[in-house]
Amino acid sequence: MEDCRITIRACGEEKTYPAGITYGRIAGDFQKNYEYDIVLVQVDGKLQELHKEAKKSCSLEFLTIADPLGFKAYQRSLTLLLLKSIYHVAGHENIDKVGVHFAVRNGIYCTIDGKQKADQAFLDRVKAYMRRLVEAKLPITKRSMETDDAISLFGEYGMKDKEKLFYYRRVSNVNLYSLDGFEDYYYGYMVPDTSSLKYFDLCPYDEGFMLLLPKSRKPDQVPVWTPSRKIFQVQKEALKWGEMLDVATVGDMNEFIVRRDANELVLIAEALQEKKISEMAAKIAENPEKKLVMIAGPSSSGKTTFSHRLSIQLSAHGLKPHPIPVDDYFVDREKTPKDEFGQPNYECLEALDVELFNEHMTRLLAGERVELPTFNFKTGKREYHNRFMQLGPDDILVIEGIHCLNDKLSYSLPREKKLKIYISALTQLNVDEHNRIPTTDGRLIRRIVRDARTRGTSAKNTIAMWPSVRRGEESYIFPYQEDADIMFNSALIYEISVLKLYAEPLLFGIGKDEPEYQEAKRLLKFMDYFVGIPDDIIPNNSILREFIGGGCFRV
Repeated sequence: MEDCRITIRACGEEKTYPAGITYGRIAGDFQKNYEYDIVLVQVDGKLQELHKEAKKSCSLEFLTIADPLGFKAYQRSLTLLLLKSIYHVAGHENIDKVGVHFAVRNGIYCTIDGKQKADQAFLDRVKAYMRRLVEAKLPITKRSMETDDAISLFGEYGMKDKEKLFYYRRVSNVNLYSLDGFEDYYYGYMVPDTSSLKYFDLCPYDEGFMLLLPKSRKPDQVPVWTPSRKIFQVQKEALKWGEMLDVATVGDMNEFIVRRDANELVLIAEALQEKKISEMAAKIAENPEKKLVMIAGPSSSGKTTFSHRLSIQLSAHGLKPHPIPVDDYFVDREKTPKDEFGQPNYECLEALDVELFNEHMTRLLAGERVELPTFNFKTGKREYHNRFMQLGPDDILVIEGIHCLNDKLSYSLPREKKLKIYISALTQLNVDEHNRIPTTDGRLIRRIVRDARTRGTSAKNTIAMWPSVRRGEESYIFPYQEDADIMFNSALIYEISVLKLYAEPLLFGIGKDEPEYQEAKRLLKFMDYFVGIPDDIIPNNSILREFIGGGCFRV
């Protein structure tokens, strides 16, 4: 039989291969063009794993661990390697459960339940075994099975969280990944074998340990991990609260919604946030020297609604709060600095009129009457509309903006007058015990929904600009988060169940031939895990209303 040949176009070259060759074999011929290991491939724009076979002529774009999608595959695969190694070194009989929880800087916090303790000696043995598996270049294989069979298998494995997760999922098949006989489920693609998983470290921390990862921009280096104690404690508190409520995973939440009452879940989550905000207001009221409440956080954290809710609680404690968005001090759009790609950089400090902000705040603290600006986002101009303000003895300024923790924004204002609050949506749910939900996913979905509603921005454009937003957060927000006096977690345990009803139609509007399609597909798959909740049970002062609309605040 005559050999069927296909033409492969990649890296500006054309090569012919026999039909049925794996993309991994083809990648080997092009690896010399890449600094880092190739781990995935886009086939005519469609993401594929390297074990798949090329059956027709096509164009290929290879992805390494330095690419966002490749780095996600690296993290997932490293988790599988970690779990395989922990169970091998400790013995299954000594472990009840390994939890993969949340990210802090370049580390992922994990815990071990059972007889085995995550001390340094044990982690060193695990690390040594992981490195042996990396050197062995063991394949990571995938098999597909019917969902009902997978649910039964998860039950046999004692993976109750996965059993519960797929009970509420509509897909007909489940993909399971296996490494040297150790099998688990992961949402998303994996690297082809262990040889790519060279860069990691393990260190004990708190009640568990940190799995340390390289930075995506420098994927061959694992930075020394420095604890972010404040943000860690906020995330751990959310984790403990979810466990206390018996809602630690998506499957738990779906069961709560279906077998108990979605309204009860919403009310509990909202009550918890209101309690936290009330406690903050009480702390501020006890310190009358604090006249500037500075609120900062990454995109789509709910800063604006939070500032209004905090203001209401401050009023209940006898103060007279005045919310001020730093965005009103944007320079006119034609004066906005450009980033390294020649695009307007709205995230940098220089995009604000820092001098004017300091002048106005200093005068207000001195008791003067000041006319405050308003920024018109449609015209890109600062405007004045007789918005005058003068502070009395009980007045307090509630200022929100991404740079509020950076003293360069408020350089002329006395530190003893400031109280800094960091807010972020720190997701407290996991998909299951081994598949965590990145905080950035929740915020991206929030932003897709909000920007479509308030700015007419398509999901495609929001996804396209998200890397730039994330770069701005890495530069201008995260380095200052530990300087906060108070931290607030704005994530609501139920929110994806509501947001999916808004986000899904927007994401389905992205065509398969568009660069943002892969991210849209990933988010759609992620949201498919969640049982939906109608929005009519969401209180009108909820932070979620900032994104879906219908709130009592003008945001």
